[in-house]
Amino acid sequence: MLIAFLLCDTANAQQYAFRVTFTDKNNTPYSLSSPLAYLSARALVRRTTQGISVDSTDIPVNTRYIDSVLSLTGAILHCTSRWLNTCTILVADSSQAIHLAGRSFISNVQLTGFYNPDLHHREAAATGTTAMPLPARRTGSVESDYYNNTWVQTMMVNGNYLHDKGYKGQGKIIAVLDAGFISTDTHPGFDSMWASGRVVDTFNFTFHTGNVFTQDGHGTQVLSTMAGYIPNVFVGSAPLAAYALYVTEKNGNDQPIEMDNMISAAERADSLGADVITESLGYDVFDYPPGAGMNFATDADGKTTVAAKAANMATKKGMLFVATAGNDGDGYPGWGNHISDPGDADSALTIGSVTGTGIPASTSGYGPNAAGRVKPDVCTLGQYATVFTPGGGYEEGGGTSFSTPQIAGWAACLWQSKPTVTPYILRQTIIQCASSYSSPDTHLGYGIPDFECTEQALNVNDTPPPFTPGNWLIALPNPFNSELSLAASPDADEYVTFTLYDIAGKQVTSTAQYLYIGYNAPVVFPTEYLPAGIYILKAVSPTQQKVIMLEKR
Repeated sequence: MLIAFLLCDTANAQQYAFRVTFTDKNNTPYSLSSPLAYLSARALVRRTTQGISVDSTDIPVNTRYIDSVLSLTGAILHCTSRWLNTCTILVADSSQAIHLAGRSFISNVQLTGFYNPDLHHREAAATGTTAMPLPARRTGSVESDYYNNTWVQTMMVNGNYLHDKGYKGQGKIIAVLDAGFISTDTHPGFDSMWASGRVVDTFNFTFHTGNVFTQDGHGTQVLSTMAGYIPNVFVGSAPLAAYALYVTEKNGNDQPIEMDNMISAAERADSLGADVITESLGYDVFDYPPGAGMNFATDADGKTTVAAKAANMATKKGMLFVATAGNDGDGYPGWGNHISDPGDADSALTIGSVTGTGIPASTSGYGPNAAGRVKPDVCTLGQYATVFTPGGGYEEGGGTSFSTPQIAGWAACLWQSKPTVTPYILRQTIIQCASSYSSPDTHLGYGIPDFECTEQALNVNDTPPPFTPGNWLIALPNPFNSELSLAASPDADEYVTFTLYDIAGKQVTSTAQYLYIGYNAPVVFPTEYLPAGIYILKAVSPTQQKVIMLEKR
């Protein structure tokens, strides 16, 4: 067991944060047979729809272990993670952590933060900005007048197509993880959301209170791109969705404890039954503790950090996790121009930023991630998007902070059109309908989405075929005419390499994709330029392989 701590003089108002990892969940009062004790009925319905079983990672952290930790250290409980089987505690003196050494139920203790003054219940006063005048009204078609100040960002991705079909996020819950929501409770652009009771949960994980309308207005701007709803003035991407508002960030410095806040918020969203999580926060280097800074080459590989694990686990639980690519495109000391974490996460739908003409914004983080995976996945307008100001007005804001939630909102509307599909299908369909799908690059990823294309694509092959252990990969259709589409149900979360050979055994094309346990579709091959004939497809993963004979007509 590793215990990392510093011995420092005790001050009355200071607090050190430690992440405590437990060895097991033995003798817990919770059971897999009674999941309603820790998951809402809505969360269970979401899992049932997607064929996801409740497992040991859903069981809450053993309260007896937590009580022992608090008793041994005199600490305050800050947050827990059932997915990682951890708790984060706050102590006045870092030497208190030494009392956890040698405990059989603890596998690791790590210093994750320091605050002076102390963290809990010391909230900054809400300081909204002065209301900005409404931007000049744009005139044009009836439709552009309806969106007005959000028309450019809507039109760029054909989002109005979804709204025209009645998909505005009804029945979907989007969890927003951010730094604060000053004036969200008073801005007139959110009146519809409040009047219809569509704020379904709030919690401040930073200060451990229910008050999220404090500290920062960044979350208000982010939320407005989705939930803002004043017809003929400002219409967000999911104006009729429900929202959970979670504060996970603290201004002033970046510390690993904020990733603990993030995974705790993602778990709360899971328990609530949220469909989409969007976060416009990114991590690269930390201000404290000494030596805790992240290294891109080893940490941003899509699966290593706590934040990346939060994104990947959220996807396994049936939620779509939408992450910012970050704003380090101009370079950041100690990190460079790379994608930020958890935008590197394998299963995150990672969003970059472009200008109004579709050119990559100079500040948008570069891909790929450290493992070579294409990131960002897609991009949309971030330089500049129209957002609310915390003071009650409107302005143009720049950055991936505002391109990210736009896509989260459109994805919720898209999911509304096909409620039985999985996050993997949503993500893949959005990618495959993007403008640069056939030639992704480090700035745009797969390009700018087209939500008219995605909605139409989901009308095809959205019912899982009958898989068996020996028949985990199916070609749809076979024979095929132009585009070969595959459906897969692997027995592990892993990369699968697909290689296509002609009848003479010569390799034609090859690609590798990361697939998840359960239904994955469509996995598309660009085969429209292949001549008619017989082909052999070989799919290989670390645990399975499959060979299929195909015919192109």
